[in-house]
Amino acid sequence: MTYHYHDETIIKNLPEDTVFVFGSNMAGTHAGGAAKIALQHFGAMRGVGRGWAGQSFAIPTMNEHLQQMPLSQIEHYIDDFKIYVKNHANTKFFITAVGCGVAGYKVEEIAPMFKGIGHHVIFPESFRPFVEKTLPKINQNFLKQVIHSELILAAEPEQQIQELHLTAAEKSLATILLNTPMFPVDSNGRERDFEIQDILHTLNNKITQFIDNDASAMQIGGVILALLELYRLNEQDFVDVWLGVREISAPSAAHRSKK
Repeated sequence: MTYHYHDETIIKNLPEDTVFVFGSNMAGTHAGGAAKIALQHFGAMRGVGRGWAGQSFAIPTMNEHLQQMPLSQIEHYIDDFKIYVKNHANTKFFITAVGCGVAGYKVEEIAPMFKGIGHHVIFPESFRPFVEKTLPKINQNFLKQVIHSELILAAEPEQQIQELHLTAAEKSLATILLNTPMFPVDSNGRERDFEIQDILHTLNNKITQFIDNDASAMQIGGVILALLELYRLNEQDFVDVWLGVREISAPSAAHRSKK
């Protein structure tokens, strides 16, 4: 699906049929960023941290104590927004970089949650790689180039990703994986050490000289864990792709939504 995009400059007015969508906190303080713009120019109301008000729609990304919400909870509110969009087909929605300002999340973490939304939305330009394209198949060539300590531990991995012999979609996937927090803690603040160690143990038993047990192993394992969770894979799936036995397509949107 092709969407419309905006250049993310500050705006103070929109056509009457277009709603300003912003990230908020449940307390509805609207003290900064897009929330402040919504309060000053688009009818957002103090104390209303969720849903429609005036010419605006608030998607909570922080709780009533102004603390970052877990991604799973934000996704719940985005799913509610998708339903609202579906039920308001004659309204356009100008979506800001929800959750990527004060809440502290990265575009790679938030943007994919909006995939599959109705066509009458206007996304920030930075969301384009994550809502426009489907995730690519993963194959041996992709894994051998990305699951590599020199890339994962690089000071500027994004620049090195662009030099890899991968398609544009594969480079976007590599960027997502390397920017998904997993070690020492994930984006929800959870320690995933045991899961990563279990994955590495399994892979080292099935793949000869896969990863040496050094300081980089846990960071590499974190990227593998991000891949397994994104594609709903297990260790044997990874082994099959690594050895070139098969390629694996990304799960459908419907499958990914079942959590």
